[in-house]
Amino acid sequence: MDATTEQTLLSIIIATYNAGAELEACLASIAAQPVRNMEVWVIDGGSTDGTQHILQSLNMPKLRWISEPDEGIYDALNKGIRLARGKWLYFMGADDRLLPGFSELAIRLKEPSTVYYGNSEPFYGDQPPAMELLSGKFSPYRLAKHCMNHQAILYPAAAFQKYRYNLKYRVYADYALNIQLWGDGAFKKEFHPFTIVRYNMTGFSAASDDMAFKHDKLQLIRQHMGWGMYIRMRWKQLKKRWQGEPDFWDPGG
Repeated sequence: MDATTEQTLLSIIIATYNAGAELEACLASIAAQPVRNMEVWVIDGGSTDGTQHILQSLNMPKLRWISEPDEGIYDALNKGIRLARGKWLYFMGADDRLLPGFSELAIRLKEPSTVYYGNSEPFYGDQPPAMELLSGKFSPYRLAKHCMNHQAILYPAAAFQKYRYNLKYRVYADYALNIQLWGDGAFKKEFHPFTIVRYNMTGFSAASDDMAFKHDKLQLIRQHMGWGMYIRMRWKQLKKRWQGEPDFWDPGG
């Protein structure tokens, strides 16, 4: 359905840079979804691998794109947020693939102040599994302990009237955003046990660190989740230090 005759239900935003080899398969997985009134924005960072030619050659009426230099993934996603017209927004990488469960979750989008989320299927390619991809329902405490998968979440557009991805955090700006949202009582969080995406576990976040986020994580928890959660997480951090246990999120660990 043309977005000019009815408000767009869902905007899918893909940040790319020299990912042309993956992009067509990603878009094909989106085109296979029977979701009505959905748009797709590819926010390309000025690729030099023929990505623009691929986008120009595709016959996909729901597809829109721009290609220009940016300051990284989250800058691209913020651009997509400004362009998106959907009531809900979904973010993915060119190396991710939507699964049938995505449409099962999409048809349940009802409340404009609700964050809907499901599960992700990890994809390791030819590499051995190096880390676990968390699934299931997240309480504020579980989220304070560990990051949930960005690609498992459909965000209400209203969330981005209050928040944006903080470009200070080059890898975990999505985690910072989720700490804000899970601490914000204005937004309900609703889990549905559908596996909505095959998530590539060998991408940018797997190969990069984000010390700025690690240094700020506890203060973000204090600011958005309160002193009680902060004290609980600070105590866990100190306990691990004293016991000599590794802690991925501890900048001094």
